[in-house]
Amino acid sequence: MKKQTALIALALSTIAMGAEMPKAEPFGKTPDGKEVQVFTLTNKNGIKLRAMTYGAIVLSLETPDKQGKTADIVLGYNTLAEYIKDTPYFGAIVGRYGNRIANGKFKLDGKEYQLATNNEPGGIKCSLHGGLKGFDKVVWRGEALVKDGFQGVKFSYTSKDGEEGYPGTLDVSVTYLLTDENEWRIDYVATADQATPVNLTQHSYFNLKGEGNGDILDHEMTFKASKFTPVTVGLIPTGELRAVTKTPFDFTSAHKIGERVNAEDEQIKFGGGYDHNWVLDNQSGTLALAATVHEPTTGRWLEVHTTEPGLQFYCGNFLDGKLLGKSGKPYQFRNGFCLETQHYPDSPNQATFPSTILRPGKSWNSTTVYRFGTK
Repeated sequence: MKKQTALIALALSTIAMGAEMPKAEPFGKTPDGKEVQVFTLTNKNGIKLRAMTYGAIVLSLETPDKQGKTADIVLGYNTLAEYIKDTPYFGAIVGRYGNRIANGKFKLDGKEYQLATNNEPGGIKCSLHGGLKGFDKVVWRGEALVKDGFQGVKFSYTSKDGEEGYPGTLDVSVTYLLTDENEWRIDYVATADQATPVNLTQHSYFNLKGEGNGDILDHEMTFKASKFTPVTVGLIPTGELRAVTKTPFDFTSAHKIGERVNAEDEQIKFGGGYDHNWVLDNQSGTLALAATVHEPTTGRWLEVHTTEPGLQFYCGNFLDGKLLGKSGKPYQFRNGFCLETQHYPDSPNQATFPSTILRPGKSWNSTTVYRFGTK
């Protein structure tokens, strides 16, 4: 009786708040037989976000343009099998450590840890986005929710001590919420029973013209960042925080991505374009505007707000036409861009960078909001 009463109360509160509970639908099984579900979130303005339990991956994100025509603005596939076979982290939560760790090694409290080296830019090995089987390749627990009258989904995962070489058992939750202010809010929470590096991020590839609709070079970017972290040929930060002034990395005022992406600049050459971390002006840990993007033909704009100190801007330099997207079109060179909110790459090896070490008894909390509109 108590359970029935609670369910009735939940249903009534959901109706009162004006949003139905999102439904979970099957999306296939992994090769080891684990069932994968997909959750669909909608808001009153016609925005729709679909996310699945495999990798906490955002499968699609539909938003209107200035004419009211809706299009899917994130790159990806139609089937689970395609994500399992080959994906450059389309739409996924990456971790336990997003971005690169030099040589796949770090020392913590006097002990050295060796991670898998699954990336080799410039012929120099590193660990990328959590290793061979990072958080993007595991099945999370999914729980539909309604919060403040808005639809959401909470993904949870327990990473065991020693998984991919990392110390300590890590309990993680990532909540996606779609508000009527056209915000996709992401709240991260993590706790651990041993000291361990944590640096999670969302790895969606955006194209505000619509996925499969060509390159992103005419998108106009503005960053709230007066410095960036220059890298070696292996795309590992040197430790310097360099001013963006008079460089191709100055987005303190609006510039098109294609305007300087092929500049005669050593850092541009190392990344094959933009694949760098910007040091955000806001270092307080409070939620603040980090970036604005505008696509002039559709009028779509995107804002990124975050509590994180860094922002990795990657403009699809490794897309080469071999992957067929949702619309059946190949994803060519620079057909999508990522704005990954984060702590800086290789922080476990860089004592001057903001720490990414989570210790027992503490909680790692982070929030990022992607906000959408037109003009």
